[in-house]
Amino acid sequence: MIIRMFLTATLLLVFMTLPTWANSFNEAKLAAESGDSAAQYSLALKYDNGEGVIQNYAEAIRWYKLAAEQGYAPALFDLGLKYTFGKGVPHDDKEAVRWFRPAAEQGHAGAQHILGIMYANGKGLSQNDKEATKWYRLAAEQGLAGAQFQLSTMYDEGLGIPQNDKEAVTWCRLAAEQGLAAAQFQLGCKYSSGQGVPQNKTEATKWTRLAADQGFANAQSVLGLMYSTGTGVPQSYTEAVKWYRLAAAQGFSNAQFDLGLMYSTGNGVTQSYKEAARWFRPAAEQGHADAQYMLSTMYASGQGVSQNHTEATKWIRLAAEQGVANAQYLLGSMYAIGKGVLKSDKESVQWFRLAAEQGHADAQYLLGAMYYAGKGISQSSKESYAWWLVAAANGNENAKNNTDKLRGNMTSEQVDQAQLLAKSIWARTNGE
Repeated sequence: MIIRMFLTATLLLVFMTLPTWANSFNEAKLAAESGDSAAQYSLALKYDNGEGVIQNYAEAIRWYKLAAEQGYAPALFDLGLKYTFGKGVPHDDKEAVRWFRPAAEQGHAGAQHILGIMYANGKGLSQNDKEATKWYRLAAEQGLAGAQFQLSTMYDEGLGIPQNDKEAVTWCRLAAEQGLAAAQFQLGCKYSSGQGVPQNKTEATKWTRLAADQGFANAQSVLGLMYSTGTGVPQSYTEAVKWYRLAAAQGFSNAQFDLGLMYSTGNGVTQSYKEAARWFRPAAEQGHADAQYMLSTMYASGQGVSQNHTEATKWIRLAAEQGVANAQYLLGSMYAIGKGVLKSDKESVQWFRLAAEQGHADAQYLLGAMYYAGKGISQSSKESYAWWLVAAANGNENAKNNTDKLRGNMTSEQVDQAQLLAKSIWARTNGE
């Protein structure tokens, strides 16, 4: 999912021409007091930044307003920013929109861009993708890179305009060529997947690297993956670790998880379960499901951390609740035998089913076993046989053996019904 808005970083990309005629505080003050809007704006900036005068946000706001009330676009824009961030005034999105709009209507690219963001996210006004796209386009046509990228995302997702991969690439490229890291990364992704452009691993690597070199964490993480797998670059675990580490140091959870895996396997680094756990933990704490699962197994086995079944249960449950099939299967097994949790056949069935529906062969086998024994669920030879057929098809040897035995206790009609059910389960769990 492409991010729909830029926050502070996007605003910092907005450049504008500032008044330069009033270089001294006294000159600016005299002209401002005479009602010159440009001078009032210049004086506001001086109070805002403490240039030639003691910094005073209240005075800055007063002069911004005087200039803005005369319709001076840079003042309108900056005053909108003050209300957006609550700097010198209370945070107020509606008030921010009130000042951004007249600046945008005068053609101020930064105000047009941010007004688009406000519409896209329903900040200070009713959410409206069509209006967001309108304002993004006006700013983008003036060459504002952030707006070009935002317009690209609207084309990507068909928000406010018909979905169009080629248009998305056009606007994304314009932003990328201006050096916007997020756009460079996205353009690299498009070349990697062939979305809107012919698939080209060389171009994918080029744009991903440009973004990574600017410190864009997502690009650094993906470049690490490219080196790990040898996709578009010569395979190198050492290079993979280098890029994973840069992204992980910025708190990017995918990179923290991948760096943990490298330490777990010893690829590109000296193998260390302790270091693996050190990187899995921050990713897990950010909600990275696979990191939660890996951390749970380390607590269960005592690898890299002191063995702690309570912690193991905590992390495995979090991973299971996010849909990690292995975690769901293990949590079901824990409920089946009462390890780390109170024994509960009903809970066991619930977690086995969730994993089984994702195609987990061992969970499918054990769900069949619960149906066979009538544990935590009504006994059903048909359901048992069906799940065992599916598990067997997925490679579970126990299921293969048990289907032969169970068939001998079923009528031909029951077997036929179970086989039809198995076909339905197979289609559902394999996305057919």
